[in-house]
Amino acid sequence: MPLQSKLVQLATLAAVALLAGCGEMKVKVWPFGGDSGIQERSRAPANATEYQCAGGKRIYLRRLDGGDAVWLILPERELRLDRIGTDGTRYGKGAMVLQLAENAATLNDGATSPVTGCKTGVAEPAAPAGEPANR
Repeated sequence: MPLQSKLVQLATLAAVALLAGCGEMKVKVWPFGGDSGIQERSRAPANATEYQCAGGKRIYLRRLDGGDAVWLILPERELRLDRIGTDGTRYGKGAMVLQLAENAATLNDGATSPVTGCKTGVAEPAAPAGEPANR
């Protein structure tokens, strides 16, 4: 019986140890982030202005050489557009022409339909008549 008694004691001890692991424990499963889950990094290129356009398209611009050129970042390619004229609102290269306004842009490459309705930042509600917009 002493051997059987020791086996019962060992089995009881093992059961207690295993059942202790069944309690509620807060385990950090994802070692690279906080408890709030995974946080996505911004997809916007550094030092670039984001324009949100019609049809869910996005383009990004970086001004170069004091405004003499812009670096246009599209989903499928990047290219430099040099200033056309002296007013500083049109940039182009070949058939590609970018027209800039205060906070808007239109891109036309001559071959496909133009990218229109591009605005910087998130759309803000219009200010009531007679009140200036908050910017």
